[in-house]
Order: sequence, then structure tokens, then C-alpha cells
Amino acid sequence: MKIQIDKRTVLVVVDVQNDFCLGGALAVPEGDKVVPILNKYVEKFEKARAPIIFTRDWHPSDHSSFREQGGPWPPHCIQNSKGAEFHSDLFMPAEAEVVSKADRKDEAYSLFQGTDLAAKLHQRGIRRLLVGGLATDYCVKETVLDGLKYGFEVFHLDDASRGVNVSPDDSDRALREMVATGAKRISFRDMDEGSDHGKK
Repeated sequence: MKIQIDKRTVLVVVDVQNDFCLGGALAVPEGDKVVPILNKYVEKFEKARAPIIFTRDWHPSDHSSFREQGGPWPPHCIQNSKGAEFHSDLFMPAEAEVVSKADRKDEAYSLFQGTDLAAKLHQRGIRRLLVGGLATDYCVKETVLDGLKYGFEVFHLDDASRGVNVSPDDSDRALREMVATGAKRISFRDMDEGSDHGKK
């Protein structure tokens, strides 16, 4: 399978933030390892002049997912904190979009939850999403599933995602669910070499 990047294809980089990387409040095992390969995808999309979206958790200090509020997680990605910042090695072109999610008290794992982004992307003629980042079994999975629900063709970037794996097989089960729902699994080798010239 070769994927041709064009203006109707969006790269979605999910939550590559300090708190989800090594030393963070909710570090994903090997989370840092997604950064170099994601940078390759970002560079290819930038050369193709294709859209790129970086998502971030942007929680209030009393977010419902935090243990103090009865949720499952330690406090993480609190608005304007160091932990909420993107990983310093992540390549973020100036023209890329940053979308904050879960910025109110209620939880929102998906890029699309609580936003009108699906409608906006359809209005822009977007048809395909390539999704990678952190974490496979939570925000990546929910973004993929919602993307399918809203009628996009969705590809999971196997080489550019890592899972939390509270239970050892959580990421495997998430991948099976994504595929069963209609997502396709790809890696960087599936990028069409001609894609980085893009369409003017």
C-alpha cells in the first residue's frame, strides 16, 4: 500500500507532550521513541504543503480524569504547565495547527470530542487522516474511531504510536478495534516517494 499525500490528507500528531514522555507525570513507555519517526512524517507533509494538526491535552487543574476528582490518572498536562508543553524535539512547522482538547473539566480523549473540527475538515475538503502519537490505547484510538465515525478514511501510524498498556494487551486490543471499525494500519515505508512534491 502506497499513500499519496495531498491537500485532502491530514497528518494528526496526538499529544506528544512532556507529561506523556520520559520523566513526565503520566509517561507512556517508550513514548519518546515516536518523536523521530513523527518528525519524518511531519517533514514529508510539510514538503507536500499538506495540512498538519498537533493535538494536546490542555487540562484545568481540577480535571475529571485526575485521581483527586475520582478519575484514573495522576494530574497531567495542566494548562500552561511544563508538562503540557510539546516535546522539545518535536518538529512543528509554523503553518501547522494546534488543537487543544479536554480543556474543560469533562474528559475528552478524541480530537473530535467537544469540538466542531469534523465539520470544519469536511468543509475544507479533507478526506483522509493519518493518526499517530500518544497513546495508542487512549487518545490515538479514540481519535481514529471518531474519525471513522465522521466519515473520514483513517490510517493508524504503527511506527509512530505507543501505548500506556495498563493491561499488557491494551494496545493490541485497541489496534484490533480500530481495524475492525475500518481503519488501516501503515508505516512510513508506505508513504509514496512522490508525495513530498505535493500539489501547488
